[in-house]
Amino acid sequence: MKIALHDVDKTKYPNLALMKISAWHKKEGDKITWYDPLLSHQYDAVYSSKVFTFTKTEKLFGKHIIRGGTGIDIHARLRNIIEHGCPDYDLYNLDYSLGFLTRGCIRQCSFCIVPKKEGYIKPHQDIEQFLRHDKAVLMDNNVLACDYGIEQIEKIIKLGIKVDFNQGLDARLIDNSMAKLLSKVKWLSPIRLACDSQKQMDPTQKAVTLLRWHNATPRRYFIYVLIKDPKEALERIKFLKGLDLDCHAQPFIDFENSRPPTRDQKNLARWVNHKAIFKSVPWGEYEPCLSPARGKSACYATG
Repeated sequence: MKIALHDVDKTKYPNLALMKISAWHKKEGDKITWYDPLLSHQYDAVYSSKVFTFTKTEKLFGKHIIRGGTGIDIHARLRNIIEHGCPDYDLYNLDYSLGFLTRGCIRQCSFCIVPKKEGYIKPHQDIEQFLRHDKAVLMDNNVLACDYGIEQIEKIIKLGIKVDFNQGLDARLIDNSMAKLLSKVKWLSPIRLACDSQKQMDPTQKAVTLLRWHNATPRRYFIYVLIKDPKEALERIKFLKGLDLDCHAQPFIDFENSRPPTRDQKNLARWVNHKAIFKSVPWGEYEPCLSPARGKSACYATG
């Protein structure tokens, strides 16, 4: 069979579901290719995966079209034999492994789709089931909230591989013993935490203090900041900047109603994420220079 894969979102991030589908079909002896509308008559099946609700769904052609992903149906699942297999890393020419150790979360954050999509946290895969490199990017939503997740971190330390939990760790769960454990991990990139509400400011400060005390390196940590109410978010951003932390701001995206971020949300995120301006220009000086017509700074080059 000739199988075509279609990545709807076309972001810089690899689509893990398509990688797993590709690996399974290759084991079955099928030929895998990226979807090309001009060759659609040749395909026995087309798998189209959409992660985000706001990306445009294209019309596809082929004998059998299979659509899935969070952007189509948050309850859609791969078959277990595919889900728990090792991804096809050649599909995106990755030099790192990619996967989930756990799925779900203990939190019920109103802005997050994970509770509805995956439910309460639970074990998913052992690191060695999908480990094919000396480094791995792990997409767990709250790995520290699960005993299995912590056991997997202990195993990662023993294996000596470099890792990045790219969705961030829950600062509220980092006490002295956890900070000591995390300091033994070889980090592929700065440790990522999240500070999405003012209630998380004190736990974030405590976690950062403990991680630095145990010399978890690199010592300059990376903090995700959700922007829903710009004024409230600005207070968190200034607080985190005062702790000498690298911030990445993400405007709130209303997945259920497919509403794009507001101009104020995007402007604040632009200021935070443009590091040269963020470090040298206070928000009070940057904000008046924003052009409502363009939504970009009229006073400073934004690159």
